Amino acid sequence: ARIVGDVMSKFHPHGDMAIYDTMSRMAQDFSLRYLLIDGHGNFGSIDGDRPAAQRY
Repeated sequence: ARIVGDVMSKFHPHGDMAIYDTMSRMAQDFSLRYLLIDGHGNFGSIDGDRPAAQRY
């Protein structure tokens, strides 16, 4: 949540859902060719399960 807040305050003041969805996608090894974020936790699955809510 802190990183999303930092991005909102500096670059994208229009809401947090687009930022969180994009960051979750960058942590999925099945979405992009190379991982851009080393994520810890539930970032969804290839079967279509959604990432955990931002508060977790």
